[in-house]
Amino acid sequence: MSVTPPSPIAPPPRPDPAPPPKPSLKTVIQENGALSVMLAVVFVNLVGFGLVVPLLPFFARSLEAQVWQVTLMFAAYSFGQFFAEPFWGSLSDKIGRKPVLLMTTAMNALFYVALAFAPTIWWAIFIRFFNGIGSGNVSTIQSYVSDMSEPHQKAGRMSLIGAAFSLGFIIGPGIGGVLAHSDEGATGFQLPLFVAAGMAAIATLGVLLYVKESRKRTASAPQVNLRATFLEVRKDPILSRIVLTTLCYMAAFAGLEATFGLWAEARYSWQPREVGLVFPFIGIAAAIMQVYATRRLVRRFGEIRVLAGGLLVFGAGFILQSFNHLAPLVTPIVMLAATGQAVVFATISALITLNAPPERQGAVLGLNMAAGATARIIGPVAAGFLFSLTTDAPLWFGAAMCLMAAFLALKVEKAAQGRISA
Repeated sequence: MSVTPPSPIAPPPRPDPAPPPKPSLKTVIQENGALSVMLAVVFVNLVGFGLVVPLLPFFARSLEAQVWQVTLMFAAYSFGQFFAEPFWGSLSDKIGRKPVLLMTTAMNALFYVALAFAPTIWWAIFIRFFNGIGSGNVSTIQSYVSDMSEPHQKAGRMSLIGAAFSLGFIIGPGIGGVLAHSDEGATGFQLPLFVAAGMAAIATLGVLLYVKESRKRTASAPQVNLRATFLEVRKDPILSRIVLTTLCYMAAFAGLEATFGLWAEARYSWQPREVGLVFPFIGIAAAIMQVYATRRLVRRFGEIRVLAGGLLVFGAGFILQSFNHLAPLVTPIVMLAATGQAVVFATISALITLNAPPERQGAVLGLNMAAGATARIIGPVAAGFLFSLTTDAPLWFGAAMCLMAAFLALKVEKAAQGRISA
């Protein structure tokens, strides 16, 4: 009777008589100054991003937008990311990570300023598309961190990137809620957009002065070939399921992101200040999970089981929110959902870097982010349509997407075990 060995990408719990000492967060950062600089750049950039996102529904309404146009503005941003992520990721494999990061952070600064002067909702939608192209650098950031990490470090360090994202959302939305003046119409949102542009400019300067290149230009580097990357991923039973998991869970997240302000306004008569002040608590919950819990959970249960569990907790948050009619409970429920969503980013990124060919790592991460961008197109449009039917419908849509994503994550484990036994 043969025994199937455990999957190398998702090891089940097993005794370890002499576990290596786990380095602290402080030690990890001290050991690699470039990593700490990258975390700082991500944080500053995400402060600007987090500052703007909760305000966008109200900004769009100040331009006399309909609900479907509000969600279309979110979808336009994601449509830009759909094209940008695999392109920037592949290009960073070819020419290096730093040039791509410079170009994209500078584009962010430019288009935040342009959005501040958008005269109509259609101009705002058009500008958000190009803002999405500039923001399509997450795969490049992930590739940079992966370049600097050993295999056993990847999930933990990807969680640090996720924590930098979350900390940006702790500070950004609160600032945006204070700076915005919705009673002044579209001009009341210019100051937050200018501050976001300034944050992106600081991030650009940080990349220019302090980020060291992790991947040198080489003649043997693959050409940017998105079709080849797509075909390669489609044939791989592990990578294809991971990408589909991203598609499902991001549709849930994007639908919530696009309609949360409208939902809170309809259910509790909340305004930009109240909506903006919820997001710091989301960031706190996510950051705690990413900094202190993700590495421990992955070490004990493996990436795939942690991923599936996180998706189920995230989905439970949608269900609980749909039954909740007490305003004080909105934030605790959202924080619960955030603890589940927080582990998803790091585990998916780690699984991809452990299974993608090294020479196409940026390209595959970019394709995964393109799947997320596709979900950011589908999710807001679907949630906007469902919201027009009934207020809680986007929440049930999010719960269903999370359940499907958890099922796909468990199928990844089965595919990994089949690969080993073959």
